[in-house]
Amino acid sequence: MKFVDEALIDVIAGDGGNGCVSFRHEKFKEFGGPNGGDGGRGGHVFAVADASLNTLVDFRFSKRYAAKRGEHGLGSDMFGAAGEDITLKMPVGTIIADADTGEVLFELLAPGEVITLAKGGDGGFGNMRFKSSINRAPRQKTPGWPGEKRQLKLELKVLADVGLLGMPNAGKSTLIAAVSNARPKIADYPFTTLHPNLGVVRVGPEQSFVIADLPGLIEGASDGAGLGHQFLRHLQRTRLLLHVVDLAPFDDAVDPVAQARAIVAELKKYDPSLHKKPRWLVLNKLDMVAPESRDRVVADFVRRFRYKGPVFAISALTREGCEPLIQVVYQYLHRQHLALQQPVNIDPRFDAATVPVS
Repeated sequence: MKFVDEALIDVIAGDGGNGCVSFRHEKFKEFGGPNGGDGGRGGHVFAVADASLNTLVDFRFSKRYAAKRGEHGLGSDMFGAAGEDITLKMPVGTIIADADTGEVLFELLAPGEVITLAKGGDGGFGNMRFKSSINRAPRQKTPGWPGEKRQLKLELKVLADVGLLGMPNAGKSTLIAAVSNARPKIADYPFTTLHPNLGVVRVGPEQSFVIADLPGLIEGASDGAGLGHQFLRHLQRTRLLLHVVDLAPFDDAVDPVAQARAIVAELKKYDPSLHKKPRWLVLNKLDMVAPESRDRVVADFVRRFRYKGPVFAISALTREGCEPLIQVVYQYLHRQHLALQQPVNIDPRFDAATVPVS
């Protein structure tokens, strides 16, 4: 299914029902008095975060959602029934903004979270509401209030703990397939990944994190070149970025350091706050480098790239170095976790603060 992460919809809450003017007419009751009931409330439009959804594709085909209006009041003290509500299921991570102003109204960040997109109008008053000692036979009533109408822009930002970024064919899809339950398309040509892939990395019993693989970036991505610019927004909610670099490109004229610098420049150009996120270097395709040259190649890359953070040399294809990588990532994420969560025991072998630079 095509990944859809933007949509425009119209939501219309139901109008309230009108109040009723009625008087009691019963045998042997000459002065029955007013008995006109109130109108019913119009239906609301709700949104609920559904963890089983991962796209907004349904809202591309159906754009108008209108709740029913409340029923009118009736005589004999009968109030109108409330209009039926509408509940729209949306993926976790959906941002809901006003389509005209761009103002962000809501964010669905937790499974099962429910918000009100449009409130139904209140019902009008029947004439029984206006009875008083000086107005024994009121003929007043009020119409129902109109329901809210909104044009909304929906934007999906996937909720992942870790995001993979890098050039096309850097091995991001191979890496996420090696360490998680995701099974993305893998091929030997650029732009194999056309939409974000999410995978759950199981580190141990009740120990896991979510990793996202995005389409590869190229130079000029922040200005719209390639495919990755469409999905850079998904990195904004991650807590850690893994910059995957092809250490052994097929074309000898391609410099991995220049490619890595281009990615960093695009991040900074697209969103300075994204550029400031914690970013670790993952030098992939170590299996393509001769064993006796690996240390020298890795050290030369780090020196020329002038990188000071943690560096991991791995082979996603053979899974060499992948286990230490996911262990360190897991320990780092738990250090950043919410204060309500119980602290975990840090294994000193995989402590991110003590990982040496290769």
